[in-house]
Amino acid sequence: MAFALVGCVAAQAAAPVVSNVRASQRAGVKDVDIFYDLTDPDSTSLTVWILVSSDAGATFNVPASSFTGAAGGGVSPGANKSVVWHAGADWDGQFSSQCRVRVIAHDADPQGLVTIPAGAFLMGDTLSEGTPGEIPVHSVSVGAFQMDRADVTYRLWSNVRQWAISVGYSFDNAGLGKAPDHPVQTVNWFDAVKWCNARSQNEGLTPAYYTEAGLVNVYKTGQWAPSVKWSANGYRLPTEAEWEKAARGGLPGKRFPWGGTITHNQANYSSSTASAYDTSLTRGYNPTYAVGGMPYTSPVASFPSNGYGLFDMAGNVWQWCWDWYDGTWYSNAGATQDNTRGPAGPMSYRVLRGGSWDGNAYDARCANRGLYTPALALDYVGFRCVRGL
Repeated sequence: MAFALVGCVAAQAAAPVVSNVRASQRAGVKDVDIFYDLTDPDSTSLTVWILVSSDAGATFNVPASSFTGAAGGGVSPGANKSVVWHAGADWDGQFSSQCRVRVIAHDADPQGLVTIPAGAFLMGDTLSEGTPGEIPVHSVSVGAFQMDRADVTYRLWSNVRQWAISVGYSFDNAGLGKAPDHPVQTVNWFDAVKWCNARSQNEGLTPAYYTEAGLVNVYKTGQWAPSVKWSANGYRLPTEAEWEKAARGGLPGKRFPWGGTITHNQANYSSSTASAYDTSLTRGYNPTYAVGGMPYTSPVASFPSNGYGLFDMAGNVWQWCWDWYDGTWYSNAGATQDNTRGPAGPMSYRVLRGGSWDGNAYDARCANRGLYTPALALDYVGFRCVRGL
């Protein structure tokens, strides 16, 4: 195999930097040696991913997962970091003179917040391949906000929930997680909203959700369509417009947060031949995570982030949004208002975004709009929080 190399700078404050990437196949064997330099001004433990392309970097869809050495979590900065890709285990019998290697590094802790910059973006299905509810494409201006870098983990959910119950909160569902670092799932929309308030109060912030228009009584129990204090500095669910702007990662008009095709190296989803843009070499559930019984979730931040440094904006678990779902909303003048917050409601469904481990490539598109009754709690639905600035 012939290799050309790419180092990637992670898109977040004080980001780690990958440089001086080199790779070559060992003579006579099916192993590839990869070397790179890694610097970071404020972290001693980083997460490193290796992606492999067979088409000169047009797509990184080689099913490369068998690595030893300085890949995965707990990698320290330094020069001449060494990784061995056991190519015979992942890609036996294949050869290409157009191979490329991409090395990506991120700060190890995925549970922080990322600032999404203010600005306008084109919202909706720019590729004319979705449902009528994804059109017309329209420009939306969204103010700056912060978003959880990753889905809320079962560990974080459980810690906040335990505290919340001690101060008068109640939840419809206890929430589940395959492991502490996997996303929480089996939580309904009401659970997620109340948990946002509890997280805010636990951190000394002003809650966003209240039981009445006067914004006096913090929403803690029951099933309400709450009023929102949009100026609060506490946590809340993203609006649908905030979610899509964040998911696109600054790349306009792309199908997915990173580009136009999807593989099991990029997301935890169920692959099939139904969509030409699903170019994964493995089909069905992601083979790395289809173990130990359903749900086949993956640890948060198991895949490279998008341009804003956000993980799992496609696949793993669907994410609850604030908005009521209206299939004709994009034709409404309110959809183009600055910081649009969706239709007034009440309606039957709330919006879900992002797809899941159980969903297909079509579901994982940035423009795709899911919908569920807010009382449903399913093992492929979770959430993440945002905060206003």
